[in-house]
Amino acid sequence: MNTIFDKALARTNGYCGHFIDGAWRDGTGETIPVFDPASENRIGAIAAGSADDVDQAVTAARNAFDSRAWSTMPAADRERLLLRLADLVEAEQDEIAAIETIDNGMPYRISRMMAVGSAISAIRYHAGWPRRLTGETVPMSVPGNWHGYTTHDPLGVAALIVPWNAPFAITCTKVSAALAAGCTVVLKPAELAPMSGLRLAELVAEAGFPAGVVNVVTGLGSEAGAALVAHDGVDKISFTGSTATGKAILRQSVGDLRRVSLELGGKSASVVFADADLAKAIPAVAMGIFGNSGQVCAAGSRLFVHEAIFDRFLEGLVAFTQKLVVGPGTQEGVALGPLISGPQRDKVMGYIETGRKEGATLVAGGDAPSGKGYFVNPTIFVDTNPTMKIVREEIFGPVLSVMTFSDDSIDDLAARANDSIYGLSAYVWTTNLHNAHALAKKLRSGSVKINGSGMEFALPFGGFRQSGIGREHGRHGVEAFTETKSVMVGW
Repeated sequence: MNTIFDKALARTNGYCGHFIDGAWRDGTGETIPVFDPASENRIGAIAAGSADDVDQAVTAARNAFDSRAWSTMPAADRERLLLRLADLVEAEQDEIAAIETIDNGMPYRISRMMAVGSAISAIRYHAGWPRRLTGETVPMSVPGNWHGYTTHDPLGVAALIVPWNAPFAITCTKVSAALAAGCTVVLKPAELAPMSGLRLAELVAEAGFPAGVVNVVTGLGSEAGAALVAHDGVDKISFTGSTATGKAILRQSVGDLRRVSLELGGKSASVVFADADLAKAIPAVAMGIFGNSGQVCAAGSRLFVHEAIFDRFLEGLVAFTQKLVVGPGTQEGVALGPLISGPQRDKVMGYIETGRKEGATLVAGGDAPSGKGYFVNPTIFVDTNPTMKIVREEIFGPVLSVMTFSDDSIDDLAARANDSIYGLSAYVWTTNLHNAHALAKKLRSGSVKINGSGMEFALPFGGFRQSGIGREHGRHGVEAFTETKSVMVGW
């Protein structure tokens, strides 16, 4: 396996420029070092994008859109290019997964499955939409002879700003949806994990996309990201990241009513009824919060367990958690890699200390391994309540707060699960269909998973309340990059 990581490192050491108008360009500013969060070693550097770099990228995307090189390309040709891109990603999946592991820290096995496997699925799913993004014929009621119909027209230039927690999967999802709708794009990867986005740019060029259709500008969110959001040549902003940054982007968009999609934070509830299949629920609940070291917006970080099975469930949960191997993602058998950075590790450890001070009882983890790397052991608190910061605030780390419930009504249980400023995802474990559907109906979450988890690209994904605005995936995700036009034809 070392060979693939050596190859990935050689690739990341070669990046230090922007991909604009179909070619690589040197940045106009300084460079930003990029580190492997498991070893803290430097794996390369990226260009610190400036407002001028962003302007060049947006101009290239605008010219490609206005020239009709992409937006009016026959649907079958756009589909073919997207499928070609998916094939190229699949052919290079080992190297891309290795890049993601040394850049983000996630275990290589998970990187292959989550980062690359789901990216390939997303591109292929969206490749089918250029031929299916149809409007509708509408019966008319006004006097005279009329034919009424609607169309979905591409918005134009889409600014895509992606986070560091699952960079390749999220990048491919956003890029392929925008391209399927007929938009051109400017991608701004997260500065903490930008390398797989730059690898995608190489594959975009190899696939044969017209110049300017896909552009990539690297740099700090406070500089390159802010310049991209403020650029008046951008028609649509699609952002995944923190709620605070999402609110700032929304405020920035008010002046010209820019179209915005925001996929933000979460504090998702998992509910385990007394009749749940514990053999399936225990590992799923554990990995639902500890997977990717808890750096998942939809992580099930608040757990409600029926009191009749609480002792048995907790015993199994702690036993499973203590068997999880924490270490560098390049090593075989590792289940949890590092957090993305030193500041993120310190933030998570601060929440753990706050949980102790607020009176929660620690039953697993609560510490960080010694040595290099930004690791935190998977942590479980019991005796928690909704007033505690660890229950109310998004930690974005491997920290689980556990609470119990009795034979409360579905209304009461839903109220407890909904007691959050967020509403991204929820998870329910039960063999009782009435409880499953009744609770799902009352949960104020953008998605509800019953007796399982996972991502289905045909289903829309997004959140209620402060978890965001708009939806990704499915028809909704592609239509988010379009405007609906109504046409009336008199005859």
